[in-house]
Amino acid sequence: MSPVKSLAALGSFTRRHLVVLGQITRFFWQLVLRFGVLFQRPRLVTQQVHFIGNYSLVIIAISGLFVGFVLALQGYYTLNRYGAEESLGLLLALSLVRELGPVVTALLFAGRAGTSLTAEIGLMKAGEQIAAMEVMAVDPMRRVIAPRLLGGIIAMPMLAAVFSMMGVIGGWVVGVALIGIDAGAYWSQMQAGVDVFDDVLNGVIKSVVFGVAVTLIALFEGWRCRPTPEGVSRATTRTVVAGSLTVLGLDFIMTALMFSN
Repeated sequence: MSPVKSLAALGSFTRRHLVVLGQITRFFWQLVLRFGVLFQRPRLVTQQVHFIGNYSLVIIAISGLFVGFVLALQGYYTLNRYGAEESLGLLLALSLVRELGPVVTALLFAGRAGTSLTAEIGLMKAGEQIAAMEVMAVDPMRRVIAPRLLGGIIAMPMLAAVFSMMGVIGGWVVGVALIGIDAGAYWSQMQAGVDVFDDVLNGVIKSVVFGVAVTLIALFEGWRCRPTPEGVSRATTRTVVAGSLTVLGLDFIMTALMFSN
């Protein structure tokens, strides 16, 4: 390919993605303007928190438990070289609360809840339910999309907390119950080394941002997909890919900002 054609292809790629970025920004702003109505009908939001959060709870909890198992084994073998096995609890807590809890939960959230949201909205378009709402003078953005976005934002930090909690429990099972590390040292090192504001709060902020990003991408892909089976399947694939890459990119940016000092 000639340099001119390569430059043209790069320009076309950049323009196409800038257009999508503008569309999703406008989509998000339209949803934010409709959040006020949801406080008058909170049941719409609680239903979505149950749908998004409760149905993702099992996979999040089991994944957190096994991540705790693996972290405890790997951490013990590493710390044992330096005679610092008693710091295993601190290593686990910081790894989960700062990084693995929000990130892995967001990736699982994109694969489980994100695809479900995209498919649901896409099938509503394919079944002309969205068009029927508009005919009946019901705003589908307010009735269907906005509650799901707010539900995802609320559910994501709670799921990340469950993941981190199960990871700490899994680390205790391996480190204390199986390997034989002192239980008092495990918990005391964790309590002394984890700061509420520098560690826990930053993890919560990450999970909220990831919840906004993944839920917004899932709803946007479902809203703009073609109302055909092929269009819905492609939209769910785009949700997983775009959501996962966005989470990893945002994680790098926020980690650099939060822990640079």
